[in-house]
Amino acid sequence: MSDYTINTKCVQAGYTPGNGEPRQIPIIQSTTFKYATSEDMGKLFDLEAEGYFYTRLQNPTNDYVAAKICALEGGSAAMLTSSGQAANFFALFNICECGSHIVASSSIYGGTFNLISVTMAKMGVTVTFVDPDCSEEELNAAFKENTRAVFGETIANPALTVLDIEKFAKAAHAHGVPLIVDNTFPTPVNCRPIEWGADIVTHSTTKYMDGHGAAVGGAIIDSGNFDWMAHAEKFPGLCTPDDSYHGIVYAEKFGQAGAFITKCTSQLMRDFGCIQSPQHAFILNLGLESLHVRMPRHCENGLAVAEFLQAQPEVVAVNYPHLPGNKFYDTAMKYMPNGGCGVISFELKGGRAAAEAFMKALKLAAIETHVADARTCCLNPATSTHRQMTEEQLNAAGIPAGMVRLSCGLEDKLDLIADLKQALEAVRA
Repeated sequence: MSDYTINTKCVQAGYTPGNGEPRQIPIIQSTTFKYATSEDMGKLFDLEAEGYFYTRLQNPTNDYVAAKICALEGGSAAMLTSSGQAANFFALFNICECGSHIVASSSIYGGTFNLISVTMAKMGVTVTFVDPDCSEEELNAAFKENTRAVFGETIANPALTVLDIEKFAKAAHAHGVPLIVDNTFPTPVNCRPIEWGADIVTHSTTKYMDGHGAAVGGAIIDSGNFDWMAHAEKFPGLCTPDDSYHGIVYAEKFGQAGAFITKCTSQLMRDFGCIQSPQHAFILNLGLESLHVRMPRHCENGLAVAEFLQAQPEVVAVNYPHLPGNKFYDTAMKYMPNGGCGVISFELKGGRAAAEAFMKALKLAAIETHVADARTCCLNPATSTHRQMTEEQLNAAGIPAGMVRLSCGLEDKLDLIADLKQALEAVRA
């Protein structure tokens, strides 16, 4: 499928049925797989042969869908996980261990921030957070002798900052470590981080890839470009014998193209078991088949709504990367000239009370703890995810009490704007 455009890959990559085989990806709803001899199965356990023996590690349905996502991102290998949070943890922990250090953008999803700064800290992995808009000098100063990875989000959730991928990739590679980029919001339809120097890409497939709020999942894609053996002393898990698999050295046996995902599957998935169910993978693939059609509409609606909100007297500020005048507009246009996503954040005059009145009056947009869905949804952090904070704490965190996060769905933009207009009128009243 390498010669086809991403539009065609969304529909047909990953699975090619043979004569008389199912046209749709089959759901292999089985925990186990039968073999004629113990020798046949033994080869699988020794990683000497390809195949399946237990769905906790791998499943054909999952592998078909992972292969499609791999093709969309332009990677060499990929795997599915049970959630985007699991994907980010696996991607980092696959090359980090007790005593390792991570450099990460400070502007990332709160759950991932907590994963790295709190949970992984309990495992002995430390982190230095840097402003995504930092200078090259400030970025390079964050590295230590034990740094093993750099992490950021293409478009951060919910801050909507845009990562300068080339800047972060240059710094990572200068220090002999890979750049891991969470590409959930733009999806490969709008941005392919590997083309800009990223080494590993992750996704919460729960968002735009599924696109219908139906199936939780995640994905990890390896570019196949990072030379692990050139920095063998930093990555013993990939470059020295794995005693749990008879002394296999992943980087030698599977090379740059396959070492990272093979280790992540055979070791981390084996031990942590964060597998995506075949049913969820099947649902995810249905979403992927229309991803190239849906993303332009999300972006069209996002920009139209951002422009409308910017002109309203009740709105203090609008944050949307592709809105001219936005701090990250030039960076967004560099990496995502055709649009980024449909998520907007804006602040209303009147603070928490105004936000509550506004959202209560909405008719099309639903109040949900979700984004990147076919249906428009919104959230006021001050009355939900950050409810325990005082006004002063909210302002210090950069989350004004009147902030609303709005995820524009696939409805007609004129209907969305009309809904917002009547809700703003309720705020005035």
